[in-house]
Amino acid sequence: MEKLKGMRQQVKQWQSGQRTGNLVQKSLQTMDGRRLTAFLSMALLLGACNTGGSSSGGLKIGSLLPSTGDLAPVGQPMIDAVPLLVETVNQCGGVNGAPVTLIAEDDQTDPTAGNAAMTKLTEVDKVAGVVGSFASSVSQSAVDVGVRNKVILVSPGSTSPVFTERAKKGDFKGYWSRTAPPDTYQARALAKLAVDKGLKRVSTVVINNDYGVGFEKEFVEAFKKLGGTIVNEKNPTRYDPKAATLDSEAAAAFAGKPDGVAGVLYAETGSQLLKAAYQAGLTEGVQLLLTDGVKSDDFAAQVGKTREGKFIIEGAIGTVPGADGKALAALSTLWESKKGGVPPAYVPQAWDAAALLVLSAQAAKANTGEAIASKIREVAGGPGEEVTDVCKGLELLKEGKTINYQGASGNVDIDENGDVVGVYDVWQVQADGKTTVTGKVLPE
Repeated sequence: MEKLKGMRQQVKQWQSGQRTGNLVQKSLQTMDGRRLTAFLSMALLLGACNTGGSSSGGLKIGSLLPSTGDLAPVGQPMIDAVPLLVETVNQCGGVNGAPVTLIAEDDQTDPTAGNAAMTKLTEVDKVAGVVGSFASSVSQSAVDVGVRNKVILVSPGSTSPVFTERAKKGDFKGYWSRTAPPDTYQARALAKLAVDKGLKRVSTVVINNDYGVGFEKEFVEAFKKLGGTIVNEKNPTRYDPKAATLDSEAAAAFAGKPDGVAGVLYAETGSQLLKAAYQAGLTEGVQLLLTDGVKSDDFAAQVGKTREGKFIIEGAIGTVPGADGKALAALSTLWESKKGGVPPAYVPQAWDAAALLVLSAQAAKANTGEAIASKIREVAGGPGEEVTDVCKGLELLKEGKTINYQGASGNVDIDENGDVVGVYDVWQVQADGKTTVTGKVLPE
């Protein structure tokens, strides 16, 4: 009996990642055939029973966001927002009577790396929910891992319409939500902005992934409905993010003398493309229309300067999901005290994603992915008392009351497909290379 207890303990330690591969190897080498069979059978049985997290231990959540790769400049502030939320929650008593544990993983803006990191978070770390990812291509790869392990993924920035389509088919079984609206809306907002600026003939150039192609489709349709012409509609320009050079794609995007070029880009590769277009003498007199993938104060410097010393993309305009939620003022004050300045793009969405995970676990009184998934829509947009403060929300939930969380990004009312509706900020690259929000635009 003691031997069996010892074997059970070894299985638990091996599965939870608390022991190294050397221990497992040593154990296997010393077992006889029957003990080895029992050991592996028990491990497989326990692995098959994963429900995402643990109802007995404290709540464990993960983040799956890009600190490296093409989206790192936008991703880093989002990464900082999640531990700030966890710190706030733990200071007011945690969730279900225990502190929240956060495990952060870098998805490297790469679907393969994101899949591996999500597998680690769900199957080794045993988190109940994950904030992530940012790139739609990474979330596409990671969400199936979450569904398989009953761990909910709440993205603060994956905006591809593909997720709505998959949700309608029942692919996610409730283990997917996002706090940023889908590109169905942002593409319409960018098309409206182009028309408002008097642009009649526009070309598109997009990164060849779910985000880029999905956005392109919606933008083309919306711009044409508003009376515009897509110059390269019959031969759209889509670039491979792993291409060695982007000279030919730059030439194709700016061909035909368009009034503007709508670029759905990532920072690292997008900067190469726009620099190549400038060096080929193609950017003069062309209005650049950009999106959230490159909305950072570093992007203009990445593209570079003209021979006269001006930033190449000075005057470029773009859209980004805005934030107008009732909790934004408090988050802004906290961010200023901890990080300095105002919360960058997608920080409010990241904060809200993490907030929904902890509030849903408390509402369900259980720290599992199944429990969170069962309560997230009720917490986000149910008939309960409106709250903007996460600690206040946790307090009411502990008392058995219901809440309606009003986020920093917006009201975060999640629909049956995991989607929210939001507003869009208009931003412009200034003479110093920095981006400034100049107004708002609503999709038509």
